[in-house]
Amino acid sequence: MSRSLFALIFAVITCSAHATGTAKVSAHAAPMGDAARGKEIATTVCAACHGADGNSLIPVNPTLAGQSYDYLLKQMTNFKAADGQPALRANAVMGGMIAPYDLGQMRDLAAYFATQTAKPGAAKNEATIKLGQTIYRRGDASKGLPACASCHGPTGAGIPAQYPRVGGQHADYAEVQLKAFRDGTRANDPAKIMRTIALKMTDAEIKAVTDYMAGLH
Repeated sequence: MSRSLFALIFAVITCSAHATGTAKVSAHAAPMGDAARGKEIATTVCAACHGADGNSLIPVNPTLAGQSYDYLLKQMTNFKAADGQPALRANAVMGGMIAPYDLGQMRDLAAYFATQTAKPGAAKNEATIKLGQTIYRRGDASKGLPACASCHGPTGAGIPAQYPRVGGQHADYAEVQLKAFRDGTRANDPAKIMRTIALKMTDAEIKAVTDYMAGLH
């Protein structure tokens, strides 16, 4: 079996498992939020870290503009502790920021950011472009590492309700998240898909692929 065929088969299996794990996220349990109401919160509360239109100017804070509604809503609800249970995604800053908002307001915020236009990013390290491109497009069959494009798409646009947009995302933020998945400090990925993938990646591979993703559009 060729390496490319192995990578393709592995990626299909991986994405199928992820799709099963995200079934609850993919189906809207409630109507979409109101983007106009979300804008009121976003431009007064979220803007300092994520930009008024969701285009963050701070590399360690994610750009939210153009991200899928379902993914945004899932992350916000995961940041919030509920029913005496700890938050599924532990983050002291976001846990505190999202605490005052109810589900309706989170839907409004998700609707607002999802309808904004993401500004293009850029890869900055020419020395690692080839490695980043190889990992993103082909993965590494020798260690069972699937191609990122198999779930996030060739341009990094993702598949709404299942896989998030990664194209144009700040490399610094994406690098931190992959390392968090790898060491288990972030554990809100369905079926442990991202934790399993990140465990197969070295620091150099993570840095290369996140820099490459930043330039996708």
